[in-house]
Amino acid sequence: MSAFNITRSLIIRRSPEEVFDTVVDYNTWTTWSPWLSIEPTARVTIQGDGRSLGSIYSWDGDVVGSGEIEHKRQNRPREIEDEIRFRKPFKSQSKIGFRVEPVSDGARLTWTMDGSLPWFLFWMKSNMETYVGQDYEHGLRKIRDRLEKGSVASRIDVKGVESIPAMTVVGTRDSCALDDIGPSMSKACNQAKTAIARGGLPADGEMVCVYHRADLKRRQFDYTSGYMIPAVAASNSKGLNGLNRCDLPAGSALHLRHTGSYDHLGNAWSGAYAIARHKKLKLAKRDSFEVYRNDPATTPESEWITDIYIPVR
Repeated sequence: MSAFNITRSLIIRRSPEEVFDTVVDYNTWTTWSPWLSIEPTARVTIQGDGRSLGSIYSWDGDVVGSGEIEHKRQNRPREIEDEIRFRKPFKSQSKIGFRVEPVSDGARLTWTMDGSLPWFLFWMKSNMETYVGQDYEHGLRKIRDRLEKGSVASRIDVKGVESIPAMTVVGTRDSCALDDIGPSMSKACNQAKTAIARGGLPADGEMVCVYHRADLKRRQFDYTSGYMIPAVAASNSKGLNGLNRCDLPAGSALHLRHTGSYDHLGNAWSGAYAIARHKKLKLAKRDSFEVYRNDPATTPESEWITDIYIPVR
């Protein structure tokens, strides 16, 4: 057996008691589960009141698989110990837990999983620690928003595989750590906007981020953040002012639309790749990208629209 441990934490500006009472209640899980976002039609059932020892949360879906979680031990408002039993895509059993620690501005919530994989799945250990860890981060951010803002501004619509036209994007190319991707991309996009205006290029195209490389284990991204412009205009090398030009070819792509805060875009990307695996889609060797359909400066956060495209063959 191949043992693993997954641990992720986040500070939430609410009392430990409020954080504990939210997480211990299985009836709240459908509002912040990072997995149900991609398959809201998955069947969820709760045995018991959802809070007491012995309560069981079960799920069954095509993409998310099936299994159940049971409350095993509680120490309000500090600790919850549960047992998770997967049935699909393969049978396994692990311990999961939540720790709530008081801090100066609220509570630190820690989500853990301890378990082991069958010997013939030892090769999955590294990927599981990476991808489940990211899902935990997405879930913690959703719990934070639910408690701090009263709701989670995130909805995912799976549009399916579509034909996309060729397009040209010019922007600032940069790389950053996953934790810095928001500020880094914002800075790169602002630099691109200034350079585009200075070069006399069309400035009314939609904002786009093209991902050239994503190393999730090292949590590093290499990307170009900029704007869509006509290919003819981009041929003016002087007007580019040192900007990077990305010519994205026409082809097929898996399309997901995320509506809501950019903080939850990572959950949409994780969901897109989970759907691609479920549908056994063959990924093309072309850059994935996202298109921002409205202006966050003039649009409520709950209405921010981002279209995600993963090229497929």
